[in-house]
Amino acid sequence: MRKSFFLILLLCSFSTVGAQRVLNLDSCRNLAMNGNNQLKAAKIGTEMAAYTRKAARTKYLPKVDALGGYEFFSKEVSILNNNQKNGLSNLGSNLTGKAMARATEVITSLVQGGLISPEMAGQIGQLISGVAAPIAQVGNQIGDDIRDAFKTDTKHIWYGSVALRQPIFMGGAIKAANRMADIGEDMALNTVDMTEQATLHQIDNTYWTVVSLRQKLNLATSFRDLVKKLDDDVHKMIDEGVATKADGLKVDVKVNEADMAVLQVENGLALAKMLLCQLCGIPLDENIRLADEDMTDIPSAEYISSSDDENNIQRPELRLLKNAVEMSEQSTKLIRAAYLPHVALTGGYLISNPNVFNGFERKFSGVWNVGVMVQIPIWYWNEGKYKIRASKAATAMANLELNDVEEKIDLQVRQSKYRLDEANKRLATAQKNISSAEENLRCANIGFSEGVMESTDVMAAQTAWQQAQTQKIDAEIDVRLAILNLKKATGHLR
Repeated sequence: MRKSFFLILLLCSFSTVGAQRVLNLDSCRNLAMNGNNQLKAAKIGTEMAAYTRKAARTKYLPKVDALGGYEFFSKEVSILNNNQKNGLSNLGSNLTGKAMARATEVITSLVQGGLISPEMAGQIGQLISGVAAPIAQVGNQIGDDIRDAFKTDTKHIWYGSVALRQPIFMGGAIKAANRMADIGEDMALNTVDMTEQATLHQIDNTYWTVVSLRQKLNLATSFRDLVKKLDDDVHKMIDEGVATKADGLKVDVKVNEADMAVLQVENGLALAKMLLCQLCGIPLDENIRLADEDMTDIPSAEYISSSDDENNIQRPELRLLKNAVEMSEQSTKLIRAAYLPHVALTGGYLISNPNVFNGFERKFSGVWNVGVMVQIPIWYWNEGKYKIRASKAATAMANLELNDVEEKIDLQVRQSKYRLDEANKRLATAQKNISSAEENLRCANIGFSEGVMESTDVMAAQTAWQQAQTQKIDAEIDVRLAILNLKKATGHLR
């Protein structure tokens, strides 16, 4: 039964180790480059900027629009007024009436002159009346036909058009807009670079923080073992009567403090690993282990200072500010272009039903058109002048901000170099202190075992040894982080 129990424990331990994911610094960087959400968002921004640049290029090309529709009107367009329509409808009656009146006057004058008799005048009048009636009817019909010919039949209108516009001169607005789109794409790429460097800086910082916490956990565990061994020795001496209970209580307090220190480091290590998982884009609760965790000593890091790197600072923040200055300059040109003459070529085709090209014909017919449109701003109460001055002031502000950031980055590079020198000196001092602390602890243990030193002396030596080891771990990590910060300050973090 006992053998089966140990076999199950062994298999469980193997499965746990097999499920553990081992990561080194390069793999963490690669995971972050592919899985970090902020970096993904920045890369999507480059796609947006590329599409915006392509859209700006189309401003040089002609634009074609098509329009079509149907309209119903409650009244139709009338070329004739109502009096003209009535006159045409009674055209024959009006003409024959006037002719009859004139004929009556002539016949009356003939009778009065004695040229014809009244009987003959009556016969002539009857003859004329008999002929006038059909003539009036025919004239009225002709008038109705003329009136109908002037009907437009425009209650139902179908129409369609195709319009073309080709910019010829827009005052430089199209060129400025395209240049701004190019700058926007550069800004998106520089944003990706800045996000990558910030992500790499966080990854390296968190990675070495985890390594240092693992080293501190090992140190805290070793220190706790030392204190527990001292506790056992003191309690044995109490049982033999060569030590007091006060000595035992002092050591017990030290053991409790060591246990608490181990717990605190364990919690800090777990949180640091969660942060590393979040930066790498993997689940927070994934069981990971870093390749450098198992090292007894963190390998020393060296940085070969290059004057080219320090003089050729490639910070994406600087490039972004330069892009902002260029963008402001192009914005000034865009504003100025709005107050310059604009020339465009226009053309198109218009079709409608009814059409007016052959009377108001009830069928589709169209016409082509080509023209040139010129727009010349004349007077806007100096609006353009004020806007241009405001844009130039914004450009001056952007230049001042750029100069200020350049000075701050230069100061940051110098500070990073000084901190690297200080970290290297602290590391050298910590390494020297290690040998002294180890020798002090060895002497304290020998003196305590021979009864010439007290337990408090041993605890003091153990504490000094722990502090020396902690300072060494911190100094090693500080050197790496100082190199990391210097590379980031110069923009060469890759």
